[in-house]
Amino acid sequence: MFRKIVNPFDRKLNMCFGCGPENPAGLKLHFTECKGELQAKWLPSEHYQGYPGVLHGGITAALLDETAAWFVYTVIGTAGVTYTMNVRYHHPVYINKGEVKITAKLINREDKNALILCQLTDSSEKLCAEAELNYFLYPVKIAKQKFKYPGKEAFYSNDG
Repeated sequence: MFRKIVNPFDRKLNMCFGCGPENPAGLKLHFTECKGELQAKWLPSEHYQGYPGVLHGGITAALLDETAAWFVYTVIGTAGVTYTMNVRYHHPVYINKGEVKITAKLINREDKNALILCQLTDSSEKLCAEAELNYFLYPVKIAKQKFKYPGKEAFYSNDG
């Protein structure tokens, strides 16, 4: 069963394009977690298209990257930054076909890095894009000082 992830960052200060609830142009992603896998669902709109009716590839990449970042926060338990990102686009993401799902799971973890696989599927569960992301991981103490990381437990809702 997936557990709801809460956004513990200050709503007024968090203007993140991916998760900032107050960013009028942002994606406003929300996440859930189950057994070490993170998931987000998002409804594309015409504001994010490249070619007519097709989600812009840069937005697709942003969805994959943001999901990996939240995987680092919630599953790994620290903050990090994207070191490398290799995206493969398999099929167009049509903006009129409903909600997409983005998932993240760990491929490999070392002391200072994590290799994360993120996949984006459309409403018919067709794999449209995937990325392998190598995230540089900060020690928790530095993550708290430099990035205001609130600690892993701050991301989990008490309502399940």
